Amino acid sequence: MIYGYIRVSSDKQTVENQRFEINKFCEHENLAIDGWIEETISGTKAYNKRQLGILLKRIQKDDLIICAELSRLGRNLFMIMEILNICMTKEAKVWTIKDNYRLGDDIQSKVLAFAFGLSAEIERNLISQRTKEALARLKSEGKTIGRGKGKRNNKLNEICVTKHQYIVRKLQEGISVPNIAKKIKVARGTLYRYLAYTGIREPTNSTNGRWERGIY
Repeated sequence: MIYGYIRVSSDKQTVENQRFEINKFCEHENLAIDGWIEETISGTKAYNKRQLGILLKRIQKDDLIICAELSRLGRNLFMIMEILNICMTKEAKVWTIKDNYRLGDDIQSKVLAFAFGLSAEIERNLISQRTKEALARLKSEGKTIGRGKGKRNNKLNEICVTKHQYIVRKLQEGISVPNIAKKIKVARGTLYRYLAYTGIREPTNSTNGRWERGIY
C-alpha cells in the first residue's frame, strides 16, 4: 500500500499544495496513491493523538508513506525519530519530496536508524546525568527539594524515582506540562519545580509563575 500523508497546522493553510506535490512526484515515479491521510493539527501534537498514529498502527511490511517533507510528520527531532523508528521496525518505507529523504531497507537507512537510536540514547543519558548532578548539588548545599519534609517534598522525590523517563518522553512527544502533571497525578506547580531543579526547564525571573521553554 502507498499512502499520501498531508498535515497542515491551521485552517488558513491548504492541503492542495501538498497534494499537488505528492501527485506530481508519484506521476514522475510511476506510483499510485492507495489512500490519503489529511489532517489539520499542530505538528507538536503527539503523533498517537493524530490520524498519523492510526496509520502507523496500520502499516505493514513494504508499505510506503509519502509526504511533502519530514516536518509534516512532527515539529521536533525526537518525535520524527520515533515515527521513523516505528516505520523501520515494521519494515515500511517513508519518502519525502522536498528534503528527498528515503527510509527503506538499505544500508543508508540502517545507518540513519542507528544514528537516530544513538542520539536518543545519548540524550537520555545526558538528561539522567543532569538530574543526578542537580540533586547532588542541592544535597551538598543542604537544600531539600520542595518545602522541607512534607507532602510536596515526597511528591518531588516520587517523581525523581519513578516518573522521570516518562516525563522526558512525553515532553519529547510535545505533550504540555499541565497534561503530563494530570497523567502522573501531581500538581502542575510541583512538576514545574521538578523540571527547574533538574535543569530540564528553566523558570523565568518574573514573579507571576510563568515558565520558559528549556531543553524541549
